[in-house]
Amino acid sequence: MRILLLNLYYPPDTSATAKMAQTVVEALSVAHGVTVVCGRPSYEPTERRSWRLWQTETAGASVGGALKIIRVGSTDYSRAQMKRRVLNYLTYVALSVPRAAFVPCDVVVGMTDPPFEGIVAAFVALLRGKPFVYNIRDLYPDMAVGGSIIDAGLLARVWDVLHRWALRRAMRVVVLGEDMRARIMAKGVKAERIVVVRDGAEICGVGCEPAVDPEVVRAIRSDFKFVLVHAGNLGFYGAWETLVGAARKLVDEGVGLVFVGDGAQRERIEAGAAGCTNVRFLPFFPTSKIASVLAAADAHIVTIKRGLEGVIVPSKMYGILAAGKPILAVAPRETDVAKIGEDRGFAISADPDDPSQVAHSVRQIFRDPQQLIRMGEAARAAASDYGRVNELRKFVGIIEEARPA
Repeated sequence: MRILLLNLYYPPDTSATAKMAQTVVEALSVAHGVTVVCGRPSYEPTERRSWRLWQTETAGASVGGALKIIRVGSTDYSRAQMKRRVLNYLTYVALSVPRAAFVPCDVVVGMTDPPFEGIVAAFVALLRGKPFVYNIRDLYPDMAVGGSIIDAGLLARVWDVLHRWALRRAMRVVVLGEDMRARIMAKGVKAERIVVVRDGAEICGVGCEPAVDPEVVRAIRSDFKFVLVHAGNLGFYGAWETLVGAARKLVDEGVGLVFVGDGAQRERIEAGAAGCTNVRFLPFFPTSKIASVLAAADAHIVTIKRGLEGVIVPSKMYGILAAGKPILAVAPRETDVAKIGEDRGFAISADPDDPSQVAHSVRQIFRDPQQLIRMGEAARAAASDYGRVNELRKFVGIIEEARPA
């Protein structure tokens, strides 16, 4: 098969969708020819590319043909400024659609960067008369409205109408969890066309555990007795005020809340945590230190604010499970992380609107070391059921089923 994948971000960009797009492409290119149409890198200043209308990179041979990366000449402004980021989105769409129109393909796969890429990919598939598979990473415009990025006005209504059209056009809609599947079914998409493929965990066999850097562990743990870590993007989706409010209630108990990462809401969270001595902020560590960040925590936080259940499905849960660490799910009970976590015993959940309940949940595990051990063991056991290799096989099978007769 010849597969065309559309997504603005692709390595060396370091976004979650860039990394997952690469993982998917590598799995598909084992047996099929794959062409990725992406934009110029915009995440890392050292990875900028000179402007060209488009440039093609041949990333390696595969059974199905060469793996090609076509980078169109979109703007590459920093993501820090929303208006300029939107310009990145618009220039990517303006240049990627006409370029994609001439890429030989049998199937079109669309992801969700920019946030309206599903609509764009559905249009490209219609233009080409090809099947369309939609891999939803975050659900828009629900995320934009629920995260207060845009108002629930005319723009949101038009966006939603177009997105529902894209969902109906898709031969298969690939989602990250059962909560997202339920959300999309509520939009009128038939259940049999929605398939759950989780990001999954990298399962490490005995003897191949990555080395842990004690300097990273010390930087995170500091002098706290018990450390909660939120590692990842500090975006619009989290119950940040609730987390900081809970930390204030635990300030005299030796419990530290450490945010590792950055994002659009970091300044706001820092302002809300001003004067709170048990809340700390650290930058992202290099990818090679992820195992050390995971090892440093007594428990990791996964948070989704109310109203966004099924809109985002944090993939970092699987890395935490593989590391054998408990999870504090500050999220509605309908979310996969809370429901699966409590069913399997690796998570304890708390109301994302109630700082007192979050603090109480922390005390439950802080004061019961045996429960913490049991949760860690349950995490490792659950990780084996969500191996990334098996999930990728499922994804490849879905694409292969979309082959035209």
